[in-house]
Amino acid sequence: MKNFRIRIKRISMIRIKYPVVVIIVIVILNSCQYDSVEELYPTVNECDTSNISYANDIWPIISENCTSCHSGAAASGNINLENYDQVKSAAESGKLLSVIKHEPGWSPMPKGANKLSDCSISKIENWVELGYPDN
Repeated sequence: MKNFRIRIKRISMIRIKYPVVVIIVIVILNSCQYDSVEELYPTVNECDTSNISYANDIWPIISENCTSCHSGAAASGNINLENYDQVKSAAESGKLLSVIKHEPGWSPMPKGANKLSDCSISKIENWVELGYPDN
C-alpha cells in the first residue's frame, strides 16, 4: 500500500510538472518573437538626403553653424556665407566640404564647436553632387 501511495504521488507530480514545463517553454518561445534588430532598436532619426533643397536643408545648416562667424563686413577668414552665391562659391572651391569634414590640411569648422552631424555633412555632399541647386 505504501508503494502504491508513493506511485500515485509521483504520477500526480508528473501531471503537475508537465503543464508547468509546457507553459514555461511557451513563454520563453514567445519572448523571442521580436528579436529583429530593426524592431528592437528602431532608427529614430533617419537622415533623408533625397530631394535636397538649399532653402530647406542647406541654408538652415549654414545659418545655424556658420554665419555667426562668416557674415558681415568682418567675416572670419574673409569667407562670407550670408547668401546662396557665397555658399555656392565656398562649395565649388572645395573649401566648404573640406573644413566641415575636418580633412587634413584644413581648419576644422565650426571652430570651437562639435563637428557637424554625419547627416548634415551628407546633405551638403549631396547638394554639391547635384550641382548646387538653388531651390
